[in-house]
Amino acid sequence: MLKVNTYYEGRVKSISFQCEEGPATLGVVTPGEYEFQTTSTEYLTVTSGLLYIMLPSQSAWKAYKPYETIIIPPNIRFRIMAKHDASYKCVYKQ
Repeated sequence: MLKVNTYYEGRVKSISFQCEEGPATLGVVTPGEYEFQTTSTEYLTVTSGLLYIMLPSQSAWKAYKPYETIIIPPNIRFRIMAKHDASYKCVYKQ
């Protein structure tokens, strides 16, 4: 079953689904800065555009381009920024 998730007044949207790797989302981020919290390890792969991500242990944004993946640890808040529309796939692991 697909579930649509909407954040920040519709500026970030994702669709949840089950894939071979486990629970996942496909999402789109419009220009802006956003903060999210994790409950499990997230394998976030950019699929189009550029996404800038800052983990709590970092003091600067790091850019990720298509096919690059960042592993985001569980139980943290992290920031994500897009200067243009971008998309991603995120797989959740316990």
